[in-house]
Amino acid sequence: MSGTSLDGVDIAYCKFALTNKNWAFTIRQAQTYPYSPEWKNKLSTAHLLSSEALLKLHADYGKFLGQHCNQFIGQHKIKTIDLIASHGHTIFHQPKNKFTFQLGEGNAIHAATGLPVAFDFRSLDVALGGEGAPLVPIGDQLLFSDFDVCLNLGGIANLSMEVKGKRKAFDICFCNMALNYLSAKAGKDFDKNGTMAKGGLINNGLLESFEKIYQKGEKKRPSLGREGFEKDFLSLLDNESIPLNDRLRTACESIADEIVLSLPPSQKRIKLLASGGGALNHFLIGLIETKLPPKTKIEIPSKTIINFKEAMVFAFLGVLCKRNETNVLNSVTGATRNSCTGVLIG
Repeated sequence: MSGTSLDGVDIAYCKFALTNKNWAFTIRQAQTYPYSPEWKNKLSTAHLLSSEALLKLHADYGKFLGQHCNQFIGQHKIKTIDLIASHGHTIFHQPKNKFTFQLGEGNAIHAATGLPVAFDFRSLDVALGGEGAPLVPIGDQLLFSDFDVCLNLGGIANLSMEVKGKRKAFDICFCNMALNYLSAKAGKDFDKNGTMAKGGLINNGLLESFEKIYQKGEKKRPSLGREGFEKDFLSLLDNESIPLNDRLRTACESIADEIVLSLPPSQKRIKLLASGGGALNHFLIGLIETKLPPKTKIEIPSKTIINFKEAMVFAFLGVLCKRNETNVLNSVTGATRNSCTGVLIG
């Protein structure tokens, strides 16, 4: 898995078991391989390439992912592997224009590893009229059913939950994409524990600007991507007239507000699971908690699940793909039907 925050390649070695129609999982080994400055630059500028150069990078990145898989397998002395499931790295995501593109040629991964590979998990749903996102809710439904709400605080914050017997999910707001972009201005990959944000003040004008952007998609929340981030957010985040810590503090306030507004009103106790890199941001989590209804409790899982839940769920999507079972829900994406997505080779 490679997310929009460009932290690195997340690889998880997982086992799944089906007993009496109930799925269980174990993450046996997991590791993040940080991107070199060269690869971070390649991925962050890939959308500017010519078609020929993009296809070359697609193949090169697939080989790069395959080599990392081989390194991971060797490091952890793994003997048995049924399947590699690869999300790749999203370069274009434009469901309104009927396309999405995740870099990382699955054939190149297969060629490098000699193992079966499932990849391209979003395209079929987009072709069926869906948003192609979020895809993690099938994992939330089948692997984390003890929780009322599953919140992912990744590059983009999204959540999933059961509503009248159907799984519903949607992107909420830009999360680590915004926070890491601002942190980079201070020469940091991220704002550890939200320390810089904690030292800032809320800028009400900036907060209102964030609110107006999200209100655009209030009736039908679109899936969020790099395109919208660059179009709507960069100019606000680049406003040097506002101190950097204030921009970070205001971004955190906006994220917390949007998350709380996204939760359904409820009189009963709600168990909320928070994962993704943002779950390690103590200031952000504390801010969300202060805004939640009294009966809503955030549970922070183990660091392994925080960091590798998304990679694990894409492994699960690969398992369902191999079994020819539904792994994308149209109640989540808005497609014309449920689907079994992913291209399987090897």
